[in-house]
Amino acid sequence: MWEYTDKVWDHFYNPRNVGEIEDAHGIGEVGSLSCGDALKLTFKLGNDGRIVDAKFKTFGCASAIASSSVLTEMIKGLTIDEAAEITNKQIADELGGLPDQKMHCSVMGMEALEAAIKYYQGDKDSSSVQDQDRVVCTCFGVTEKEIRRVIQDNDITTVEEVTNYCKAGGGCGGCQGDIENILADYRKDKSSTKTKAHNSRPHKKLTNIQKIQLIQQTVNEQIRPALRGHGGNIELIDVDGDKVTVAFRGMCAQCPTSEFTMKDVVQAKLREYVAEALYVEEAKE
Repeated sequence: MWEYTDKVWDHFYNPRNVGEIEDAHGIGEVGSLSCGDALKLTFKLGNDGRIVDAKFKTFGCASAIASSSVLTEMIKGLTIDEAAEITNKQIADELGGLPDQKMHCSVMGMEALEAAIKYYQGDKDSSSVQDQDRVVCTCFGVTEKEIRRVIQDNDITTVEEVTNYCKAGGGCGGCQGDIENILADYRKDKSSTKTKAHNSRPHKKLTNIQKIQLIQQTVNEQIRPALRGHGGNIELIDVDGDKVTVAFRGMCAQCPTSEFTMKDVVQAKLREYVAEALYVEEAKE
């Protein structure tokens, strides 16, 4: 049984705006029954150019129904431009969060909204562009463009996360090598961008409190999510001058490559985001 929030259960048991709008201004259909999830989203605009009604039909799990339901509530009252800014993360956040393995449901909602907006803007067959993209995952029909987008939008670092967000790689597994190559390209581009930004910004001296706060922020935002993707975790134990003491938890505590992780992940990130003089040691417990 998945651990769903109360809001997910509410939208699952009491879905809002189920159905289809006749003479809708926007129509978006994504997914397919063969892949296990499908969603049709329709919306109608008022005289003021804002969305006055939105309805959905979906085939899928509790997360798919809840994501679709809450999305229809989110876009009511918005202009087309405002609705176009909604991300899959905002949909998940509106539900109080989704299990990692169900994040693809929020992505499906975002893609259905985008397709409906394209329909309104004159692209009556938005699927034609998708059909021209290279299909990486033949099991679920996921294109390279879709994979690159979920990676970039959600700062994804592992093949498992890609599967969670768009299902690619979750079938026969034959495309996982291609997905890893796409991830490698993303990491390379991201590293290049950060290096340029890092080299261009002036270095300023941090107070002890500022340094500790920035170290904790980097651990929370840049290091811990990557470790959790592999069943591990990290705890900041102490900061003494340039020495940062940490303790690995979960799978990382038992991993024979923890020394590599400490130097090439933890220390590298702290030097990148905080100060180049920092070095990391593991707490002896």
